[in-house]
Amino acid sequence: MVMKTCATAVESAETRLKSRVPADPGLFGVVFDAPQVAAAVGQHPHYAPARGALEDLVRVKHRGYVERHSLTEVYSVMTRTPFRPPIYPGAALQLTEDQILGHMTLVSLDNGEYIDVVRRAAQAGWIGGRIHDAIHLRCAAKMRCDRIYTFNLKDFRAIA
Repeated sequence: MVMKTCATAVESAETRLKSRVPADPGLFGVVFDAPQVAAAVGQHPHYAPARGALEDLVRVKHRGYVERHSLTEVYSVMTRTPFRPPIYPGAALQLTEDQILGHMTLVSLDNGEYIDVVRRAAQAGWIGGRIHDAIHLRCAAKMRCDRIYTFNLKDFRAIA
């Protein structure tokens, strides 16, 4: 299965410091990273598993979250990927509003939280895109999520 639940990733040190008690024991919080969201709303090769995760979120009424910058990443992916037929800007906006904003809450980190993530990345010697994964993890911790949906399980586990 291409889409994997990275529950261990949110078991990072920062998450362990917080009490994680879901509002309803049958429900849980879920953070979607940008590639996961883009795959769920476009004609992506991983559409089926990504779409399944989004449909599960809606059907079961889990708390869904996406980091606010991911919204622009998803728009960028949808409008630049050579899909056939292409996804034009108006359609990308409609998909974003219907499939993302209709079911997920945007999560924002404050300035101090962003700076803390960058400091931790520098101290750990992380380079490149790991910083984006760290932002998703911080959002998951902030919202006390139980799962992260990603296609990038190896990288999330490496920094958790």
